[in-house]
Order: sequence, then C-alpha cells, then structure tokens
Amino acid sequence: MAEVKAQMAGTVFEVSVKEGDSVTKGQTLIILESMKMEIPHEAEADGTVAKITVAEGDFVEENDILVELA
Repeated sequence: MAEVKAQMAGTVFEVSVKEGDSVTKGQTLIILESMKMEIPHEAEADGTVAKITVAEGDFVEENDILVELA
C-alpha cells in the first residue's frame, strides 16, 4: 500500500479522485492550498485509490496521509 502524504501544512483545495478510481503515475490526486499557492499531490505509481483520508476544506499538517493507493 502506498501513501500520498502532505508536503506541507495547508488546506485541501480539491480532491480530484474518489475511492476505487484507477490512477496512473503522475496523476494529480489532491491539491492543497498553502500561502496562496496551489500544491498538487500526485500518484507516485499506477494503482487504485483504496482510501481518501481528507475532504475539501480540511486543514492538514506536513506528512499527514492524504490518500492510500493499492
């Protein structure tokens, strides 16, 4: 199981996938907003979205798990 973690603290601006979706390496999964910048978080490998642990509007800390890929 691969985990996509927040690169910095911020607010979840957009969740681009849903559980069960197939994703490819480099595909944007979540966009965080921090310091008025949008930071995309991408899949590091092909897989399936097993679990999304955040929702749009949630505040996350650096290294919080955003998405789990199977």
